[in-house]
Amino acid sequence: MLFPAIQPSRTWRFPVSDRHTLYIEECGNPAGVPIVFLHGGPGGACEPGHRRFFDPEAYRIILFDQRGCGKSKPHASLEENTTWDLVADLEKIRAFLEIDRWVVFGGSWGSTLALAYAQAQPDAVLGLILRGVFLARRQDVHWFFEGEAARVFPEAWQHFIEPIAADERDDLIGAYYRRLTSDNEIVRMGAAKAWSIWEGSAVTLLPDRSVVDHFSDPHVALSIARLECHYFKHDCFLRPDQLLEDMDRIEHLPGFIVHGRYDMVCPIDQALLLKQRWEGASLRVVDDAGHAVTEPGISQALVDCCNEMLDILA
Repeated sequence: MLFPAIQPSRTWRFPVSDRHTLYIEECGNPAGVPIVFLHGGPGGACEPGHRRFFDPEAYRIILFDQRGCGKSKPHASLEENTTWDLVADLEKIRAFLEIDRWVVFGGSWGSTLALAYAQAQPDAVLGLILRGVFLARRQDVHWFFEGEAARVFPEAWQHFIEPIAADERDDLIGAYYRRLTSDNEIVRMGAAKAWSIWEGSAVTLLPDRSVVDHFSDPHVALSIARLECHYFKHDCFLRPDQLLEDMDRIEHLPGFIVHGRYDMVCPIDQALLLKQRWEGASLRVVDDAGHAVTEPGISQALVDCCNEMLDILA
């Protein structure tokens, strides 16, 4: 069961460059174990429900919207927006909040960023809690955005490819990138909604209209589509197999991996590959779930892992 809803005790508009200002919030126990929440996407955002995975009596809970996301400004901006800009932002936030070490919690793209950050700054990390692991390899992107997942969701796939001319469909990432960076607002928004709705149609084990409606919101769709396409076009600014190859830097850290058995956005083999490189991590497979953090089995497993992390750190 999730913890009761809580409100932020402090919020900030925190400039991390001349261009980007991040929205940050803190809640829970100011003297508790620091934990930072990394949302998905790229292009997602923090939501009130994300505060509820953590015991507010025990954790000092930090949430923030990544560059171009949510309440951060400028919205959906691709400039100065790479994995390594986000890793540097985490260190700026940690220094600003005067945190020595913290637990890093990330789902989907947030798991990618959590691993990249921890491998770059292992001395800043107490442990990791990861959900819906995304290793950001080219084959992981191709699974969902180049037609393999279409065999499971053929109706939704038809809507996804509809904005793209037939002679451009051999490179959907490139074709979408041209539209999502177009000067024509109608073209941009049409592509953004098609991209985002495709993702929303596949994140849950069973169809969920409320999830699709969330992904179709224009503000949400624009940041998710533009930033995901930007990152995927550039291989998430990682070298091939980087996250797996660099696991030796953090294999000593305690960790939990939660993954839905029927995750169609980030198939479960990625979680198993990560576990093979991280013997000390605990893998929890949720047999009646897909990719979404809102699915009951995923939510409960995450709450359990956050509680167990407190026991380990104690």
